[in-house]
Amino acid sequence: MHARRLLTGLVPLALVAATATACGDDDRTSTSASGEKLDKVTLTLNWYPYGEHAPFYYGKRQKIFEEHGIDLEIRAGQGSQKTVQATGAGQTDFGWADTPAVLAGVDQGVKVKSLGVFLQTTPASVQSFATEGVASPDDLKGMTVAGTAGDALTKTFPIFLEKNGMELSDVEVQNTDPAGKIAAVISGRTDALLGYASDQGPTMRSKARKDVSYLRFSEHGLNFYSNGLIAGPKTLRGRGDLAERMTEAVSEAWAAARKKPGPAVAAMKGASEQLPPEDVLSEQFRTTLTLLHTDATRGKAPGVNTEADWKRTIEVFTEAGLVEHPKPVTEYWDAAKGIKG
Repeated sequence: MHARRLLTGLVPLALVAATATACGDDDRTSTSASGEKLDKVTLTLNWYPYGEHAPFYYGKRQKIFEEHGIDLEIRAGQGSQKTVQATGAGQTDFGWADTPAVLAGVDQGVKVKSLGVFLQTTPASVQSFATEGVASPDDLKGMTVAGTAGDALTKTFPIFLEKNGMELSDVEVQNTDPAGKIAAVISGRTDALLGYASDQGPTMRSKARKDVSYLRFSEHGLNFYSNGLIAGPKTLRGRGDLAERMTEAVSEAWAAARKKPGPAVAAMKGASEQLPPEDVLSEQFRTTLTLLHTDATRGKAPGVNTEADWKRTIEVFTEAGLVEHPKPVTEYWDAAKGIKG
């Protein structure tokens, strides 16, 4: 993902922990302009703000969270893995993280649960400049692709190839730091990269001023859950109905942003000194809106999950080796506090 400096004014996760420990319950409320009592709530993102996060900022601007009794503070993250760990440790009330990181975290003993996956079609893709002429998986033969060892994309890439009649030996995967993948393609060191269609691609197009083409895993036989809302035991057990209210507010924010994508992206202004240009944000969010459902949840509210989709995701990452000890769906997903279908 993006190589960005820490945001000005961003509270490091280590300080978040100290703050959370120091604050008593009386310090965790505020008052709205109308005099209503609000719960102070922190949400740590999977990364620094980019187009996918527009609904959270739009929800704040439209006071959707306030309507659910929530005074929301949005914090930048430093990768889904760190967000999962911080959420499980109670260093943040809620997290926004990639489901593979949630599965791996639970596998390693992190006490965290999903309240609902919102990006239910994976944005995982092979991205290259359109001039490379990659129209099908078979076109990847003999190409060099930038990937990052051990991450979900690189772990699932062999499964993607297998489903399309290929082997990993047909492609050279060059181990590349996440921050350097776009530069690797632009400089010609690699022909393509493994990335998210809702993230790197629009940035690469903007930087190089060249069209980017995508081979989406989901369009070639492999789909799995992506980003969603998570919480740890401190929030799930210790703050009343906050988890239910937060989940409902997030779903409403996504529904509202989907109806007005332009104003939703505009609501991100000032979210970060490193925020991508508006055209990149808009393209990222347009792509994100194509990821909200599977066939099982189409037409339902954002964040409605099914046990069958969860099972398929767990199976994929067990096969990929990211999960060594697969557990029942209930160990990963708190359906009772999630959005009802």
